Order: sequence, then C-alpha cells, then structure tokens
Amino acid sequence: MTTDSVPAGGDPRRLLSEVRGLARRVRVDQRVTWFALLVLAAVTFVGIPFDWYFLVLHCVGDGTVCQFSRQGVLYYWPPALLLAYAAIAVCYVRAARARGLGARVLPYALTGVTLTVLFTAAWVAVRLYLPSHPRTLPFPYWVLVLDRLIAPWGTIGVALLVLARLERNLGLLVFTLGYLTVALVPIDFGWHWGAFRTAFLPQQIINGTVLLLGAIGFALADRRRR
Repeated sequence: MTTDSVPAGGDPRRLLSEVRGLARRVRVDQRVTWFALLVLAAVTFVGIPFDWYFLVLHCVGDGTVCQFSRQGVLYYWPPALLLAYAAIAVCYVRAARARGLGARVLPYALTGVTLTVLFTAAWVAVRLYLPSHPRTLPFPYWVLVLDRLIAPWGTIGVALLVLARLERNLGLLVFTLGYLTVALVPIDFGWHWGAFRTAFLPQQIINGTVLLLGAIGFALADRRRR
C-alpha cells in the first residue's frame, strides 16, 4: 500500500483532466435517454383514444356554441404517467447496474410524480370552479399557456428539463426546449381539424411524434457512440 496520490513525474493538471473525462464518460454511460422519450411518446399516442372517448361535448342552439371537457386527462393520464416514470426509473437503474455504475434517475422520477399529482389537483380544481363561475370572454393568452404547461404534455417537458440537468445532457436540453415550444405555443404546422370532438388530435399527434423522433435520434446517437 502506498500513500502517494500522484505518480512520480505525474502532471496534476493532466490527472485532473483525466478524472473529469472519466466522470463525463460515466455520466454518458448512465444515459438511457432514448428509452425515456420512447415511453413518453407511447403514453402520448395511447392517450389519444382515451381522450377522444372521454371527451364530453355539450352544444346549444344550432351547434355553433359548444362546451367540452377532456375527462380523459383525469381518467387516463395520471396512472399512465406514474407507470411511465416507474418504467423509466427501472430502466435507468438496470442500465446503471449492468455497467457497475450508480443511477441518478430518482430526482427525475420524483419530479415526474410530483408534477403528475399537481396537474391532477389543478385540473380537478378547475373543473369544480368553472361550473359555478361561468366565463363568456376568451381567456388571456398567458392563461392558455399556463393551462398547457400544467397539462400532461407540458409537465412531460418540465420533467425532461430535470433529466437534462441530472445527465448534464445539452442535447436533451435543446430537444426539450424545442418540444416545450411545440407543446405550449402551440405549433401545429397549420394542421387543423374543424370538428370539436377531434380538434385536439393534430396537436397531440404532433407532440407524440416529436417525442418519438427524439427517441429515434438519441438511440441512433447512442449506438454510434458505442
């Protein structure tokens, strides 16, 4: 056993650089980003029939004035997201153990669970508030953006920001900012369906497609790196 921390003739700056490089390789080896995005894309696509079936539509008069409620957001999304974050956490832990590394996915999973609980509580509160406080004027734009942010597709992006920070993954950060732009603005690329019952479909399909393309991109990048 020796007490020497640096070999004779060793360069401390070079040693520090090698340690930092090793730490970076460890962080990269821990990433299973493609799997997280794939699971979230699947959850988004599978949610489409639930959102359509549980959409409650009430029209009055000649049918030009309608009110609708996406009850699928409450019936499907909370359990689906909780299962998704559990699956992602298990995958990260298994991948880390297979490489003999530690996993840092717990803060991401806890963030996802917390956001799921918060958006569920917010949507329940809104559903209880609006019937006794009817509003005829359009909501301000910032209210609509906030509504999308606390919706499932918005909370997915916020949780991905946490994952990008944990992984120190610049690519995931850039992707997540782009995803949030598409989901919150929203950017529908001019794709509109006129019917009330299906008006939400283009944006939800686009959100899921962005997540799926991200999963494919990160999977290809991970394969090239290995």
